[in-house]
Amino acid sequence: MDNDEIEAVVLGGAERYTREEMADAARMSLTEVGRLWRAMGFPDVGEARAFTDADLNALLRVAALLERGMIDMDGIVEVARSMGQTTSRLAEWQVETIGRSVALDGEVAWQDDAAAELTAEMSELLPELETLLGYVWRRQLAATVGRYLEQPAGGDPESEALATVGFADLVSFTRLSRQLDGSELASLVQTFESVSADVVHGESARLVKTLGDEVMFVADTPDHAARICLSLHRIPHTVAQMPQLRIGLATGAVLNRMGDVFGTTVNRASRMTALARPGTTVVDSVTAEALHGFEGYGHIYSTRALAPRPVRGLGIVRPYALTAAE
Repeated sequence: MDNDEIEAVVLGGAERYTREEMADAARMSLTEVGRLWRAMGFPDVGEARAFTDADLNALLRVAALLERGMIDMDGIVEVARSMGQTTSRLAEWQVETIGRSVALDGEVAWQDDAAAELTAEMSELLPELETLLGYVWRRQLAATVGRYLEQPAGGDPESEALATVGFADLVSFTRLSRQLDGSELASLVQTFESVSADVVHGESARLVKTLGDEVMFVADTPDHAARICLSLHRIPHTVAQMPQLRIGLATGAVLNRMGDVFGTTVNRASRMTALARPGTTVVDSVTAEALHGFEGYGHIYSTRALAPRPVRGLGIVRPYALTAAE
């Protein structure tokens, strides 16, 4: 089974249209079609017949949205880019998971028999996965809209919001990566990411991104973030070969944009993480003031001022070590 046959099964039809034919059918320019295609994460295809009926139907929907004035071209390109980036990683995960389920490894995964088996499995799962994707997206959309409506600015997605930002790093990850083979390292990273996600979501916080040996999260309040830190520090005690963590927190205004968060608070949290020793949490002065002496969920938090440090981009800052007693 060649790549064309695999794509036909997954895409639901043959690639029969050129970019020019797509543009003519949707009454859009070649430039606009190219922008959308690249925004989704795909390379230029030139004059090749690279588009299916599904591609054409999607483009016609986009054209209808533009014609009705529901969104402008820049806006639809941003939407396409966010969908492309998110679903690209999702597709990688799902193909790897399905591949493992049919006992494929990296050396034989794309041989004819194995590829045919993988494609058959995907074809059977596709309708169910599509339904689940739509369901999860709607749940996430409802949760996100709810968060925006709770903001003091009246739900403006472009406004700054008060939050506590956290970074958690695996200590000595570079050394560990030299000691483990590829599959062991991948398993360790996957475990770290999945356990961290469970911890963060369990505290009604948001996992913003994962970077292999680091996770970034945002909580509504410092005490929620502190409870996340306590749980994250327990991971090395329950997962074999998991190194200790260093965690940093900072509280202040953040700007939400395209699923990410930006601002001085984010930079401050990152710098706090760099100052933390293995197995500890370091916080900024705002977080320390909010948490010192705070009692909740069976813990009493205390903070200890550390020596002022020059921090690149922030000047002289005074970090605080965060501890908790039951």
